[in-house]
Amino acid sequence: MDTIQAIILGVIEGVTEFLPISSTGHMIVASQWLGLPQSEDNKAFEVIIQLAAILAVVANYRDRFVLNATNIELWKKVVLAFIPIGLVGLLLHKQIKAMFTVEIVAVMFIVGGVVFLIIEYLQRDKQHPVQYLEAMSYRQALWIGIAQIFALIPGTSRAGASIVGALLVGLSRKASAEFSFLLALPVMLAASGFDLLKHYQDFTGTNMLVLAAGFVVAFVSAWLVMRLFIRFLERFTFVAFGVYRILFGALLLTLN
Repeated sequence: MDTIQAIILGVIEGVTEFLPISSTGHMIVASQWLGLPQSEDNKAFEVIIQLAAILAVVANYRDRFVLNATNIELWKKVVLAFIPIGLVGLLLHKQIKAMFTVEIVAVMFIVGGVVFLIIEYLQRDKQHPVQYLEAMSYRQALWIGIAQIFALIPGTSRAGASIVGALLVGLSRKASAEFSFLLALPVMLAASGFDLLKHYQDFTGTNMLVLAAGFVVAFVSAWLVMRLFIRFLERFTFVAFGVYRILFGALLLTLN
């Protein structure tokens, strides 16, 4: 992998990680189009740029890391929501890896897009009872966590699955996105930590300039996209993301 490829993948990771359009799906497709094999070095690189995205969450929501009663209560709900995907992912990680194909990614892009369009149609002009994360109950957090299990299917999108779950249990669009951001921390730390244990020896032969370029670009992209995404949701719905998913999935099926 050269520096240009690292920058491209860093941008893709940063832009797609927190939007409901599947970062994993985009990374699989981008790697294939760039002609990058699933080598140990490239897998190690993906771990690094995921860590950059995690750091972007911390940078954007550093006030949520202040130890007080409100934040502690919120993080308890985040941990509760993480448990379902953590357990299923641990038990079925080999089967999940086997599903990483362009065909499955494409189909799940389309399915996810249709789901978003249906939900927005059913919830048009509907008032969401939970406008702020502090008002979310433990039961709602658990249901969001259960919905997030679907993200284990490549192309579904972790952000998309958790946001759909949040919308269905009464969170506003903004609150749904923000909880999805925070929920990314334990999910991505667990996934990245697991991959890091498997591939830590592969960093020794990796070009540090390539790693640094990918890390910086992924961090900046993720930090900026999260801020713009929240502003977008203050005025618009998820319809645009549903349409994008359907079109992108159809393109993948056509080109594959």
